[in-house]
Amino acid sequence: MLPCCPDCQGPLKRTGDTRKRRSEDIPEDLKPVITEDILHRDYCPACQKRVEPKLPDVLPRCTLGNRTLVLSAMLHFLQGLTIGQIVDTFNFHLRMKVTPGGLVQMWHRLADLLFSWYEQVHRESLASAKLHADETSWRVRGLTYWLWCFASNDSAFYMIDRSRGSPALQKFFVEAFEGTLITDFWSPYDAVVCADKQKCWPHLLRDAAAVSEKHSDDPEWKSFSRRLIGVYRDAKKLPSQRTELAEPDYDMSVARLEGRLAKLGSESWQHADAARLAKRLSKYGNELLTFLWHDDVPSDNNAGERAIRPAVMIRKNSYCNHSERGALTQSVLMTVFRTLRLRGREPLATILDALAIYAATGNMPPMPQKAE
Repeated sequence: MLPCCPDCQGPLKRTGDTRKRRSEDIPEDLKPVITEDILHRDYCPACQKRVEPKLPDVLPRCTLGNRTLVLSAMLHFLQGLTIGQIVDTFNFHLRMKVTPGGLVQMWHRLADLLFSWYEQVHRESLASAKLHADETSWRVRGLTYWLWCFASNDSAFYMIDRSRGSPALQKFFVEAFEGTLITDFWSPYDAVVCADKQKCWPHLLRDAAAVSEKHSDDPEWKSFSRRLIGVYRDAKKLPSQRTELAEPDYDMSVARLEGRLAKLGSESWQHADAARLAKRLSKYGNELLTFLWHDDVPSDNNAGERAIRPAVMIRKNSYCNHSERGALTQSVLMTVFRTLRLRGREPLATILDALAIYAATGNMPPMPQKAE
């Protein structure tokens, strides 16, 4: 209750009016809880070995409880904090002594348990109706590797591989993909067997825009660019007219757009960049308008770029991975955390529940599907 007006210092007339205000804070004296368990070790005559129960809240050979372990992994593989920042936070703010090497080893063990979820995301990605794919450079042992990302509506699968070409894609596409693959114009995607493909229009238009900045006065290039942009604008308008057009009329409209692209790609162009992009249209023209045949297929690969962007941010903040084992752990934990987020699941609580089931049964439950 105020003794006087905070602005003019004058007396106040009490009205009896009140309001509630709620706030949350962290306790002043943060201390880790140290638990000491006494494990009864018994002998099994049949197996001829000593056995002991599994603890529900801590993984084997781990000194951190599951909650702290999963939280530290989230800070690194989901939020992008460096290992040094995490160690500093735990040591000096949470008063819990951890070391970089100790954290990494425990993350490896967590990834081993979550590997079944990693494989599940792989299988479900291959069964999705559409899939966005993208790749970016990565460093492992100081060498250039590639981080691949395959994203659907409710999953993001990451894979770090030495190859940027078909060998890496063959590891992911272990079977024919029956959906629509949405990518940029990177040639290794050409070998992927799938039902349909959609190439990214923004990649093509950005390439054309870069040329226009240098050759805006060239009449031949202006003609090529104008016609290319015209096809794109007309194609983007067409889906909104689908309900108004009869099916044969809509099919005819798409066919006309395909014909305009084919003509643009088949003409002889003296301008070097026009000839280069015309060659691309000739090769991929039938994959640029796939989105007109499917309601849920976009004309861009923005979803793939958004899914790979967090990995790019992690790459800027860290030295990537120092070993093949670290690269696998990176792939598994990034996949699990980001897929849970896409499915509307709280990663910490979901993984803790799964680890409790593992401790009780010896088996990991399946990864939860998207929350309704």
